[in-house]
Amino acid sequence: MIMKTRKLFLSICAMWLVVSTVWAARVDTLQVESVKMNSKKIETVVIVPDKALRGELCPVLFLLHGYSGNAHTWLSIKPELPEMADRDGVIVVCPDGENSWYWDSPLHADSQFETFVSSELVGYIQNHYPAIDNRKARAITGLSMGGHGSMWLSIRHKDVFGAAGSMSGGVDIRPFPNSWEMKKQLGEQAEYSERWNSHTAITQLSKLQKGELALIIDCGIDDFFLKVNQQFHETLVAKGINHDFIVRPGAHNQIYWNNAIDYQWVFFTKYFKGL
Repeated sequence: MIMKTRKLFLSICAMWLVVSTVWAARVDTLQVESVKMNSKKIETVVIVPDKALRGELCPVLFLLHGYSGNAHTWLSIKPELPEMADRDGVIVVCPDGENSWYWDSPLHADSQFETFVSSELVGYIQNHYPAIDNRKARAITGLSMGGHGSMWLSIRHKDVFGAAGSMSGGVDIRPFPNSWEMKKQLGEQAEYSERWNSHTAITQLSKLQKGELALIIDCGIDDFFLKVNQQFHETLVAKGINHDFIVRPGAHNQIYWNNAIDYQWVFFTKYFKGL
């Protein structure tokens, strides 16, 4: 009886070990140097799936946080990200964008996050991880400020990113001149209206042609950014640019983003399968 019990115990332990190693993604927390920002170190979380750990080439999804967030925001919102990355073989990169709105600020040399994300960080990931070196294997999305950032960066750097998304994105900053430290990066809107016009994602759509980016945009019906997202969608429709546009119940909060990333994840993994 004792031997049988011991064998059963060992079998259960073996099964537990197998189950516990099914999801083997590694989470790296890095300090990535930005030459553009005078060697400033930017904290970045990288989720490395088991496939990449075995040396196999993988696509990359860049996930941008919102205002007041940091490199760990997305793992806090969606703790299942390592399992998702492992399941689909996707490297996930979450940089700290501070409260930059992902611009190269014309006012502050230490806030050059357009260059950092689209060039320096992409280059770092290519040099340190088995990432597929092809724009069609890179996607970028984010929430709120990060939704603006993903649209801003992807449209302006179509040679770098092949797909992009936005969740509750502040895709037109101009209706909010006194909010979220934007004037700290750009100056007062009343004084620098041309600068504000040229630094909002919706005005970048003039640079976008049909088929250049795979796009998914979503926003909750109770979100204060709903109107600007609808206008963004309508502008894309007028230009004949294919995209997914989703409006669902929800507000500007973590409950919404925890759900929204599931839809965007499906969109991007389907896109990556077309490589």
